[in-house]
Amino acid sequence: MKEIILLKQGEMILKGLNRRSFEVRLENGVKRAVKPYGEFTVRSVQSVIYVLPQGECDIDGAFAACENVFGIVSLSRCAECEKDIGAIYETAKAYLGAELTSAKSFKVETKRADKRFPMSSIAVSQEVGGNLNEDFPACAVDVHNPQLTITVEIREDAAYIHGNPVRGAGGLPPGSAGRVVSLLSGGIDSPVSTYLTARRGAAIIPVHFFSKPYTSEMAKQKVLDIAKILAKYCGKMVVEVVPFTHIQEEIAKQCPEEYGTIITRRFMMAIADKIALDNRCGALITGENLGQVASQTLASLACTDDAAETLVLRPLIAMDKREITEWAVKIGTYDTSILPFEDCCTVFTPRRPSTKPRLDKIKLAESVLDWDALIDEAIAGIEHITIS
Repeated sequence: MKEIILLKQGEMILKGLNRRSFEVRLENGVKRAVKPYGEFTVRSVQSVIYVLPQGECDIDGAFAACENVFGIVSLSRCAECEKDIGAIYETAKAYLGAELTSAKSFKVETKRADKRFPMSSIAVSQEVGGNLNEDFPACAVDVHNPQLTITVEIREDAAYIHGNPVRGAGGLPPGSAGRVVSLLSGGIDSPVSTYLTARRGAAIIPVHFFSKPYTSEMAKQKVLDIAKILAKYCGKMVVEVVPFTHIQEEIAKQCPEEYGTIITRRFMMAIADKIALDNRCGALITGENLGQVASQTLASLACTDDAAETLVLRPLIAMDKREITEWAVKIGTYDTSILPFEDCCTVFTPRRPSTKPRLDKIKLAESVLDWDALIDEAIAGIEHITIS
């Protein structure tokens, strides 16, 4: 029995004349995902992507990898057979026998993409469903709320039989929405904001600010480990590790303590802005959400945004911590994010940070710093770390 994987496209089916460009990106993403598990042919027909094993392949591994591909709304492992009603019934019985034995109810649903097939969709469902009900009498027919739905898809080349589909990652293919710079710390929030932005089709350039010796090599490794987890979804990335020690020392030495966090964030945004411009990125992404800490009040965010020319997006702006944590658990970054290694934002936190800063006062306070020299020094010292 030949087994393949069927992937259903999501919102891309609503695209117009540029739809094929989205499909090509999606097909390439699937090819990259399944490559470690053997040789597969990947092709797209009528909003369905077929992943066909060639020789010995790890179907389990390939299927699990496809679950993380953005642009796929659902996926199924299928048995392929010839387009004959007897073959369809026998294949369904053999392939889904274990599920029919354990399920309490089922129905058969037929999708007849090949209109040349002599039987109607309803007739196929009735014929196959009736025979299966005789073979598995303990599994009742329930056409309204079945525990198991057996789907028969009759397409141009063959018929495909599968059980309940698995939900895919959704979203849009990586790179289809352009490139963005994501400010990636070792906390819970920024990995989630990075994931959600990549899920909308953005290619990610992560930027991490590192303040050695105030933050340890283990803190940097923690961020790289988070990036490796995100790479399962985002694909290959180059993490830009920015040396930030000198800037933070100068801020602590020369600026009022209550403005330290805001000025620090402004430097981060200014450096990220330069990286974005150099890489032709359309936006900066942060993990900030409204009111969570002093630097995330409306007044503070306005002061922060002033330091960058590039559009700033905050995917988590209206979420609470519980929702963000649930996302972190779901995508697999939570356990790494809570490891007890401080990042540069927490080391220099003022005792009483300003929650209602005024931009004119912030600019006056930071005017004692040589902005251009500090930023140029940080940019020149960037370490580029490739994550596959």
